[in-house]
Amino acid sequence: MKITGLKKTLIVLIIVLIIMPILSACSQQDNEQETGSENGEEKENIIFTNAGWDSIGFHNAVAQTIIEEGYGYPTEEILASEQMSLLGLQQGDVNVYMEIWTGNIIDKYNETVEKGEIIELGINYSDNEQGLYVPTYVIEGDPERGIEPMAPDLKNIKDLEKYPHVFPDEEDHSMGRIYASIPGWTANENLQEKLATYGLDQYYNYFQAGSDASLSASIVSAYENGDAWVGYYWEPTWVTGKYDMTLLEDDPYDDEKWKDGNACKFPSQDLTIAVDVDFPERAPEIVEFLKQYKTSSEITSSALAYMEENDTDLYETAHWFLKEYEDLWIGWVPEDVGEKVKEAI
Repeated sequence: MKITGLKKTLIVLIIVLIIMPILSACSQQDNEQETGSENGEEKENIIFTNAGWDSIGFHNAVAQTIIEEGYGYPTEEILASEQMSLLGLQQGDVNVYMEIWTGNIIDKYNETVEKGEIIELGINYSDNEQGLYVPTYVIEGDPERGIEPMAPDLKNIKDLEKYPHVFPDEEDHSMGRIYASIPGWTANENLQEKLATYGLDQYYNYFQAGSDASLSASIVSAYENGDAWVGYYWEPTWVTGKYDMTLLEDDPYDDEKWKDGNACKFPSQDLTIAVDVDFPERAPEIVEFLKQYKTSSEITSSALAYMEENDTDLYETAHWFLKEYEDLWIGWVPEDVGEKVKEAI
């Protein structure tokens, strides 16, 4: 059959009318995916703060994965110190702080919560520790490795007065060396004052490793070589998950002693999750999820040890956690969200 020019035009118009809605729908879908929108509603970016240690990075990665894959929100993470992370939350420059060591900044933290400048959603975990650690073989020895006890009577921080020769400073042989906390951390100032209060600064130099990575590297090097080491560390970390470390005892926490030269244990503390004041209105479903988010020091240390031993990054480790601990996290979210996350990983 011969097709006239008019018929050709009509056929083209019909094809265009059929194809255009399809192309429009595809374009809309692509735009929604790019902006993190769902059902045509754009979802705003959620900003997490990372105060500089591995465990908060891990919890950020877990929460971000669930939020992105299960709820469809875009997320990002920014690095800041403890103090700047809290300030950023107050000012609304960041939205989520997944692991606030409240005892380190207790007065400032309580003040911001009481004034309604930030909103505390719950406790991530509270079975944490910090203080001066030694490899356990320093006290008990390690027969399998042929290591004899180096300081068998070392139990309390104050006992360190007797053992500077066990922990010599490589650069000053007349003194011992205590590895410091990370510069910029509140614990660094607390520990330095504690050592002065106990008179240990007469026997030990306070050595700044400079970063979390440098501090953990000093432990790994000493541990692998069977050498003595003493310094600040905390739980949970991949180091405490992988190596047998002993936290030295201290006087029980007392508020007056702490204020007067930090002359007692670091205060026990809840590691809380908090958001900026506008966040519940912006993303109420994410707030409900974060209220349910609860882990432990043991779980966190295990995850960080897995990351170190398998040379994975934080997001690969988050995927491992979501598979390994499905029975835990699946209760934090609605069923449809959980299915989306499981499918994505």
